[in-house]
Amino acid sequence: MKSSSYFHLILPSIVCLFAPAAALAQEGEAVSLKVDLVAWGHDIPGLSVTAANKKEGVTAKAFQYSKAVSYAGSNVMEIYQSASAGSEKNDPGAPVPPQPAQAGKPPASTPASTEPVSPELLKRRKEKPDLVALAAIPANSKRVTVLLAPGPDHTYKTVVIDDDPSKLPLGNLRIHNYSAFVIAMRCNGTTAKELKTRDAFVVKPKNHQVIYELAYQDGEEWKMLENNIVRVGDEEQAQMIVLKSDAEYFQATNGTRSGFLQAVILRRQKEAPEP
Repeated sequence: MKSSSYFHLILPSIVCLFAPAAALAQEGEAVSLKVDLVAWGHDIPGLSVTAANKKEGVTAKAFQYSKAVSYAGSNVMEIYQSASAGSEKNDPGAPVPPQPAQAGKPPASTPASTEPVSPELLKRRKEKPDLVALAAIPANSKRVTVLLAPGPDHTYKTVVIDDDPSKLPLGNLRIHNYSAFVIAMRCNGTTAKELKTRDAFVVKPKNHQVIYELAYQDGEEWKMLENNIVRVGDEEQAQMIVLKSDAEYFQATNGTRSGFLQAVILRRQKEAPEP
């Protein structure tokens, strides 16, 4: 079907991915939850979310879940990296998550990591040189995913996704747009939905699958990118992230890259209740 008729039925943008400021806990308010650290680019070794657990460092895998960590403390979570791990490759040329567009302007392109380190992180690093990132945890959440993108001076930019079961029930697929383009998704034959940068929405699979069509806006024109199937089990949380990245993760053995935009699926299986 031609893209002009396909996108004539696009609905308005959906709920913004990030919670409004009023929904975030006040600085210093205590939270307790599980955290998944995911690398936006190369694997990031030697990470910990408390100064006391630096010896029990975990590796944030590129665009996939690894070992979850438990965190209890301030809602502004500090992320540390051991000195030996921090001396390894931290790719400063990897793209970082785009910033939201200003009113009347298109979304920012996905830049190399040249943005300055935040003043708050700089302040804390004076006393904690192995502190590499800060992440604001949403109030009342019991599970989050923290995406880490390489930043300047051996630091990392963070994007926090609220994965509390009330936000993403088991057996559902949530779709995020982290590209600098407006995209549109048609899922299981429903009306297409438009997502601006950092928008997201939840899809309920039919017969454990989501059949989707993905397109992006290029100027005044919509361009079809791909159609595919995502299978979702009853006992898992699944998230599809649409982005544009030069990371080696998306390169084939011959050096080619799949598509103008890329998509990854994060899957988290239901965990047994803690004793």
